[in-house]
Amino acid sequence: MTKHDVRKRFIELGAAVFAVALPLGLQASDPQDIIKYRQAVMKANGGHLAAAGAIIQGKVDEHQGQLAEHVRAVQAINKDIPALFPDGSDLGETKALEAVWNKRADFEKRAKDTREKSEALAKAVSGGDNKIIVARLKELQDACKACHKDFRKEEKKK
Repeated sequence: MTKHDVRKRFIELGAAVFAVALPLGLQASDPQDIIKYRQAVMKANGGHLAAAGAIIQGKVDEHQGQLAEHVRAVQAINKDIPALFPDGSDLGETKALEAVWNKRADFEKRAKDTREKSEALAKAVSGGDNKIIVARLKELQDACKACHKDFRKEEKKK
């Protein structure tokens, strides 16, 4: 088994554990721990999306299928974003707006759109047509921005 195969299996295993454990584990956790976890997951999501974008836009060379691995990670993270925001996790050091909980149906609709866009990007990557991949990346980025616009505190400009 090559390093690439091991890394691929590790990502797949992590995604499976994440998908199964997330809804169960967050409900019984301390709110501040949930917030820290959520921030780490969303940071990882942004990192994988930025890395995939750099490869898709030709800013860096792809090595050993890393694009597909980054996109699979984004797809796994976006599988159930609402689970990262359980009731009671709106207190403390969070960038999440009250709208996440007060307008839950709207939030879940945006999360579903983001999940579908991440799935479409994964499908495009497996198809290999760069023009379609670029379009699906843009759609996913737009879905992320739309959700952040309505459900996340604005970042202060540095």
